[in-house]
Amino acid sequence: MNRFQTAIQPHTNSGLLQSRSLETIQANIGLRCNLQCQHCHVAASPQRKERMAWDTMAAILDLANTAKTRQVDLTGGAPELHPHIRRFISELRGRDMAVQLRTNLSALLEPECAGLAEFLRDHAVQLVASLPCYLKENVDRQRGDGSYDQAVMAMKLLNNLGYGTSPALALNLVYNPGGPSLPPNQRLLESDYRRALEQRFGLRFTSLLTIANMPIGRFLADLRREGQAHQYQTLLEEAFNPTTLDEVMCRNQLSIGWDGLLYDCDFNLALEMPIGGPTPVRIQEIDLEKLAHRTILTGNHCFGCTAGQGSSCGGALAA
Repeated sequence: MNRFQTAIQPHTNSGLLQSRSLETIQANIGLRCNLQCQHCHVAASPQRKERMAWDTMAAILDLANTAKTRQVDLTGGAPELHPHIRRFISELRGRDMAVQLRTNLSALLEPECAGLAEFLRDHAVQLVASLPCYLKENVDRQRGDGSYDQAVMAMKLLNNLGYGTSPALALNLVYNPGGPSLPPNQRLLESDYRRALEQRFGLRFTSLLTIANMPIGRFLADLRREGQAHQYQTLLEEAFNPTTLDEVMCRNQLSIGWDGLLYDCDFNLALEMPIGGPTPVRIQEIDLEKLAHRTILTGNHCFGCTAGQGSSCGGALAA
């Protein structure tokens, strides 16, 4: 039994974390990215070749339709770089499915993505844009020199298209700490972002989401090099907040890897912890009834989602 499971036992009926519904399908459609960010939990980079095949995308279309999910959330890597991204979005929107795309902003400026921002606007795709800080030096430190300027340029493009200004075109920014600390208060930090981006560049956005760094992937490798891995894990565990358990994303969401394997969340995907354990389940083998009432596979990394205000793909979980 992992320490997280021990921690949640007094706060759950069965002593385990159980799924409740399937409101969102999150599809990691490939690991290729134009950046190689220091904190990336899936180790995406320009060198990665893994990408989702169309038959897996078609199976997601069928699942979303059958399960009547509220939203399909597209992630990567940089999902914009997938050769079928426009076709996939067109098919989803043609089924009246809400679509959300997670972007690092700069990918929208890549030559192969010419016209994609306009396409996203025309299909009313909601955007969740990673901008780990409103300060240039902090962003460039995490993502590489010039990445902040590219993000600003992409935000100007999106603002001009109505993103962040029109209620129908959400542009939600994502903050994550630059080091081994918990995110600050989401509401207060949003005010700082608004003030800084408006004053310096005239930029606008819909809301800010704060996400804790998971002690996995490149971030964990950095912690180990700096001798801070144990310290950070202890910080997360000591900040465990049981009130976040009702809202953790794995209870109402399913993550699908580029190869069609099913996961409880994108972090389990990064750790290669598929549902079904030693006998992983692919989307083509799905049983909706079992899927909707499954036991969530947890580990000590799950303290990252339940520390302090909590953390999910939708930002903080507790006030």
